Amino acid sequence: MQGLPVACAFLAEVERHYRALLAAVPRKDINPGEWGSSAGGNLLYAGVLDEAGRALVVAGNVAGAATLTATADPAAQKQAIRDGVVDFLVTSLDEAVRILKNEIRKRETVAVCVALEPYDLEREMEERGVAPDLMREVILERRTAQRGHGVLVNWHVAAAPALWLPGLDAMAAECLSGKPAEAQRWLRLAPRYLGRMARGERMVTADTEFAASFSERVGQAVERQEIAVPVTIRICDTAGCTERRFPAAAETIGS
Repeated sequence: MQGLPVACAFLAEVERHYRALLAAVPRKDINPGEWGSSAGGNLLYAGVLDEAGRALVVAGNVAGAATLTATADPAAQKQAIRDGVVDFLVTSLDEAVRILKNEIRKRETVAVCVALEPYDLEREMEERGVAPDLMREVILERRTAQRGHGVLVNWHVAAAPALWLPGLDAMAAECLSGKPAEAQRWLRLAPRYLGRMARGERMVTADTEFAASFSERVGQAVERQEIAVPVTIRICDTAGCTERRFPAAAETIGS
């Protein structure tokens, strides 16, 4: 998205995939939960574990799906395990199916990578009759179709994100009250599955009302010195991004 820092690009990609993925789940298969609807009980095939595939796997994790992906590249396999993108790295479709079946039955989240070329895995899937409920191509098509829906609100702090981001996230959750539950689920679960890949950033797609109320709440909290570090909020739409900076009081930062 024009105007969004490069550091936020992967997070924004995951968020867009997440919304497209939930939109692609058949209504009869949507599972209501504590944090909004989920894709639990559905098998997502994310295809090759390239950059777009990594984003789609993380989106599947946030959405609650059981996800299958593939790559024969050892470096990509190791990176996916190290970043927590996938839970299991296996060498065959049989191993993957055993894990996936158990988690799908329980409607639990899991991501499995098979150490094969995607073409070889897909051939085996066809021979074995393994039919995913959600396919990479469908999600990417829906992701393209949803452009222009809502505004993307991104926030980060200048220091100590582990200390200050939870409070900002709580403010955002309050401002999302009454909004689509999928946004609440994203806000609560995305940090868990993105881990260090989020780089201390948060973002959610909502409406201009949320963007205005959240910005106001943050500005008030900084002014009252309830937040002792500078906060930056970016609000992005199809025209680009606008940025609001809330500098902390100098005496508070220096204390």
